[in-house]
Amino acid sequence: MITKTMTIGDIIRSYPQTLRVFSKYGLDCYECQVADYEDLEHGAGVHKTDIEKLLKELNEAIAP
Repeated sequence: MITKTMTIGDIIRSYPQTLRVFSKYGLDCYECQVADYEDLEHGAGVHKTDIEKLLKELNEAIAP
């Protein structure tokens, strides 16, 4: 399960299928050097993205 406190880099490394969700929201996090240090909630805030919607879609993307 993906949480708000996980770093974006950890999410992408652990769940590469989430890249399409990040891209959908304009978060090109796989190219960002800050991804290894920035938690999901902060990154969503910087990009003015609804964290709850993003979190829901990320977790749906990793569901079996």
